[in-house]
Amino acid sequence: MIDSHRGRQYAREVITVALMALLCAAPLLALAQAYPSKPIRFIVPFPPGGSGDLVIRILAQKMSDNWRQPVVIDNRSGASGALGLQIAANAPADGHTLALGTASTHAINPALHRELAYDPIKHFTPIASLIVIPNVLVAHPAVPARSLQELIQLARAKPGQLSYASNGTGTSAHMAGELLTRAAGIQMLHVPYKGAGIAVNDVLGGHVQLLFGAVATTLPQVQAGKLRALAVTGTQRSPAAPSVPTVAESGFPGFEVVQWFGVFAPAGTPRAIVVKLNGELNRAMRLPEVQENFTRQGFDTRPATPDAFAAYIKSELDKWSQVIKEAGIRAE
Repeated sequence: MIDSHRGRQYAREVITVALMALLCAAPLLALAQAYPSKPIRFIVPFPPGGSGDLVIRILAQKMSDNWRQPVVIDNRSGASGALGLQIAANAPADGHTLALGTASTHAINPALHRELAYDPIKHFTPIASLIVIPNVLVAHPAVPARSLQELIQLARAKPGQLSYASNGTGTSAHMAGELLTRAAGIQMLHVPYKGAGIAVNDVLGGHVQLLFGAVATTLPQVQAGKLRALAVTGTQRSPAAPSVPTVAESGFPGFEVVQWFGVFAPAGTPRAIVVKLNGELNRAMRLPEVQENFTRQGFDTRPATPDAFAAYIKSELDKWSQVIKEAGIRAE
C-alpha cells in the first residue's frame, strides 16, 4: 500500500513537472513564431563597401525575402567599430536590432583598448558565426624563401632584419605576425600601415619584404607573379588558393589567425529568437548562390550554433589577451 501510494505520488509529480515545462515553453514558442514582427535593424559598425558590409547585405536580402520583413542596414562607423557596437548594446533585446561583430571588435580590440564603451561578453548575445577570412603570408620575389620553413631559417640567420607589413596595429594581419614570431622563435620587424592598399604597394615596391594580407587583396598579385605566397593563416587551405599550404601544415599545428565575422544581439535577447535567427542565417549561408559569391570573394563560411560561437569568442578573447599582454602591444 505504501509503495503504491508513493508510486502514484511520484507519477503526479512527474506529470506536474511536465505540464509546467509545457506552460513555460508555450510563450517562448509563440514568441519565436511571431518574430520578426517589424523591420530588423542591422548595425554594421564599419563604412559601406568592406567585407563585413558585403556579407551582411547579401544575407539581409535573403532574410528579408524569406521572412517578408525589411532588414535595414545601418552603417555606423567610428572608433574601430566601437561606436556602432555601443549603439547596438543599448538597443532593446527583442531581436529587432542586430549587429555585425568581428575578431577585431570582440577579441582583439577589447584586449588592446582597456576603456571600450562595451564589453564583448556581457553586453551581447552571440547569434551566428558567418565567415572567416584567412590572411596569406606573401613575400617580395627578392626574398630568397619559397616556403614558410625556408623563411623561418632566413629569419633565424638574420634576426630582426626581415620586416612584415600589416594594415594596422591590432589587426588580424598584425596578430598573425606576432603569433608566428612567437611560435617560431624568430624576430621580425612589424611595419603597420593605415590600410591594406598602402601596405601591398610598399611590399610590391620592395620597401618591406613580407605581408600578411587578405586573400582578395594579395592573390591577384601572386597570380601576376609580383608576390610569392608562402602560407595561409587559416586552419584549412583557402578555396581561392588551394595550392598554398597553411601555417599549421608547415610545422605549426593548431596555428590559426583569421578575421571572423558574426552576428550579435543585445544581451538578454530571448533564447527562442536567438535559435530562430541562427537557423535563418545558417539557411541563407547554405544557399548555392551565396556560397558561390562568398567563395569568389575568398570568404570561408563557418556556421555554428549560438553556444559553439560563444565558446569560440571566449577562446579568441583569451588567446589575444595573452599575446597582446606578453608582446607588450600598445594601441596607436
